[in-house]
Amino acid sequence: MAGLVGEFEVKLDAKGRFMFPSALRKQLPANAQRDFMLNKGFEDCLTLFPIFEWEKVSERLSSMNLFKPKNRMFYRLFHQGAKPISLDKAGRVLIPTNHMERVGLKQEVMLIAYNDRIEIWDKKKYFEMIEGSMASFADLADEVMGDLDHDE
Repeated sequence: MAGLVGEFEVKLDAKGRFMFPSALRKQLPANAQRDFMLNKGFEDCLTLFPIFEWEKVSERLSSMNLFKPKNRMFYRLFHQGAKPISLDKAGRVLIPTNHMERVGLKQEVMLIAYNDRIEIWDKKKYFEMIEGSMASFADLADEVMGDLDHDE
């Protein structure tokens, strides 16, 4: 998989479900279009991992030395609230109420696909975060990308 990409606006129904966008589904291998792991994200969002990507992350984390307190705490915090979920027969994802409350999801939701994951944001919070970060985007780009070796 080359990596997921795209922004998708979806709406939650009264039960906390949204239709998984077909354009996003097509980016996944056929055997990975139904089962996911839902977890909290690093900012005020949730993260949805295709199950095979979650397994890769879990494998990397399983090599952590859990005798180190910081490693244990990270491991706990990262896995806290993780929940396997599957698309229903109609192609919907059900977000559990406690996950919705944790990040303040309302009816309008943004799915942000990148690399191996899909972030689930409350639409208003997502655009506030983006707007608040744009002023420092050039500096961030320099800091993150400025030292890359170029073959040009």
